[in-house]
Amino acid sequence: MKSAIVVFPGTNRERDMAIALKRVTGKTPTMLWHRDTDLPDVDLVVLPGGFSYGDYLRCGAMAAHSPIMAAIRAFAQKGGHILGVCNGFQILTETGLLPGALLRNANLRFLSQDCTLRVERSDTPFTHKWEKGATFRTPLAHGDGNFTADSQTLARLEGEGLVAFRYASPTGQVQADDTSSNPNGSVNSIAGILSENTRICGMMPHPEDLVDPLMGGVDGLPLFEGLVEAIVQ
Repeated sequence: MKSAIVVFPGTNRERDMAIALKRVTGKTPTMLWHRDTDLPDVDLVVLPGGFSYGDYLRCGAMAAHSPIMAAIRAFAQKGGHILGVCNGFQILTETGLLPGALLRNANLRFLSQDCTLRVERSDTPFTHKWEKGATFRTPLAHGDGNFTADSQTLARLEGEGLVAFRYASPTGQVQADDTSSNPNGSVNSIAGILSENTRICGMMPHPEDLVDPLMGGVDGLPLFEGLVEAIVQ
C-alpha cells in the first residue's frame, strides 16, 4: 500500500501518522506540502492532526482551500481512500467530502486525554479488523471536536450506517449526555463517520498514537492493518 500525508502550515501530527503507516506497510509515506497541486500514485491519502493555518476563521476552513485539495477531491471522486484525523476530519467537513461540522467542545475547553471508542460496523476498510461493538482506547487532543449535523443529515448518517465510531464507556455503553464517556458533547456520541462508499473516514481521536507497545499500547493498530488488507488484495 502506497500512502501520502498532507502537511499544512500548523500541522503537527504528520510524524505520528508516518510511524503508524510505516509500521503496517514497511514503507515511508510521501509527505505532500499543501501547495502541491498533484498527487503521486498512492492508494491512501491522510490528512493528519494539528492546527492548520492556526485554526483561523474555523478549524480547517483555510486548509480546505489549499491548492492540494483540488487533487484530493479528484482522488475521492475516483474512489480513493482518505483518512482524516482530528484537524484532518475538520478539513474533510469543510471541503464537503464528509457532512456535518465540528464545533467547540461542550465545556469550551481544550481536551487532551484518553477516550474509549465503540466500533459501529465491521465491514469497512477502516473497521474490519474489529468486530461490531468492540471498544478500544485512543487519545484525543482537540478544542473543536463536538460533532454536529442538521437533523436530515444526522438521520441519513444513522440510517445508512455511516457512523464508524462512537464515544463510549470502557464497557461500551453510549450515553451522549455523559461527559465521562462523551467528553466533547458530540451529537449521538459520534466520534467518526464514513462517506457513502465507506472509502473516506473522518475521526477526531488519534489511533496513530497507539500503534506500538512503546507508545503505551497497540489499540489503534487494527485500523491501519485493516486498511492494508482492504487496499492490497
